[in-house]
Amino acid sequence: MMSNRELILNIAVNLGRLGRWACEGRLGRLNQFMEETEGYINQLEKTAKSPRFQKTFDIFKENFDRARSSRQVDSIWAETMFTWANILTHRASLV
Repeated sequence: MMSNRELILNIAVNLGRLGRWACEGRLGRLNQFMEETEGYINQLEKTAKSPRFQKTFDIFKENFDRARSSRQVDSIWAETMFTWANILTHRASLV
């Protein structure tokens, strides 16, 4: 079982990949990594988190769900992935 910090960093790495592939127009792998990321999110949901991180996590989940259901994968979508990758990388220490 991965620690919360490892789960968060794995999510962040995947978000960076998703953003990069969206920018490059390589949409074939998006579903695979969206599913993998969703698995990490589901694991993280079941763990105890600090109140400071919980707030960030709740907002992230809403944004991720919106991005997952979006049919328009463009530069704005990619920027959202990059932004959350950055936020989660920095907030991983708050777990």
